Amino acid sequence: VQLQASGGGLVQAGGSLRLSCAASGLTFNSYALGWFRQAPGKEREFVAAIKWSVVYYEDSVKGRFSISRDDAKNTIYLQMNSLKSEDTAVYYCNARSRSTNYWGQGTLVTVSS
Repeated sequence: VQLQASGGGLVQAGGSLRLSCAASGLTFNSYALGWFRQAPGKEREFVAAIKWSVVYYEDSVKGRFSISRDDAKNTIYLQMNSLKSEDTAVYYCNARSRSTNYWGQGTLVTVSS
């Protein structure tokens, strides 16, 4: 199983980025798919997830971030708008079932104020 995250970078506060995570080696629609992030000196935290068409968001990103999936491409996306300096972190994609839990390699998002 591979989860390949991309799309991170440097953006000014108020700007937008779209992260992508391409999955291979798993039955895509059998997993809850999501994004976590880890800021320097902090623990990894949940950001957003999607299972079938149901979406979940951490409170601080509601209304700013949007998670989506393209089953034909085995890819999930995280559209991040109105970025804040506190969104700076390494973002990891995740695929989770009852018995397995897979992580991508992470992509760095840096928001300058």
